[in-house]
Amino acid sequence: MTLPLRTFQKSSQNSRVDVLTTKIEEDNSSVARDLLINKCYRQIFFHLTDRDREKCLESQFKSQSITVRDFIRGLFLSDRFRKGYIECNNNYRLVEQVIFRALGRKIYNDTERLSYSILIAEKGFASFIDCVLDSEEYMMKFGYDNPPNEYSRILPGKESGTIPLYQQYPRYGLDWQKKLTSNKLMMSISDHLLYSKKSSIEKFIYDKPTGTSLKIWITALVLTGAGTIWLSILIFKSAFQVN
Repeated sequence: MTLPLRTFQKSSQNSRVDVLTTKIEEDNSSVARDLLINKCYRQIFFHLTDRDREKCLESQFKSQSITVRDFIRGLFLSDRFRKGYIECNNNYRLVEQVIFRALGRKIYNDTERLSYSILIAEKGFASFIDCVLDSEEYMMKFGYDNPPNEYSRILPGKESGTIPLYQQYPRYGLDWQKKLTSNKLMMSISDHLLYSKKSSIEKFIYDKPTGTSLKIWITALVLTGAGTIWLSILIFKSAFQVN
């Protein structure tokens, strides 16, 4: 017996402002449909190559066999999303990724994250996508024919909103990065610094001096600090000296 979807409080510390992009007026021209397709790709994947395009979905949308919402659903269930996001994240982080892309906001709270995580575990990712895209919130915001957009937020005492959500939620987290480096599928930062040709500035920042070089580095640091203090005292005295 599966558990019912847990209820969660729709709470947020940030006040709502208008959507960043206005709704697209109805236009069935091929140019307008190409623009809609690109907007959908950018919202779900942020960027992609030609080999990642879903030609079948695009054809169905251009022939008006499916709506924008159906196109978004297809992108979430695509092989590209499975390999690039589902396999790289646990259920908790996957909820954050989907809510941001489908509803244009952060999750409300931990209860919402837990509620949808249980849904994924019990009924699968496809059921989670259906639940989000069929929700009243999605239909009120975007309906059948408008691609999802990020809703801006303003913080008390700040004139501008927060940074874009795609910058706050990178494709995978630190745990997946560690797994890739441990399996030799990706070079770690330390290995990159060890084997790559570094400029003089990079050597100064990352290479730890040893032996005589360390003594010279410490001496230079002390002399520089002492000289700075001495120069500051001279400037202070000359500024307040009474003639």
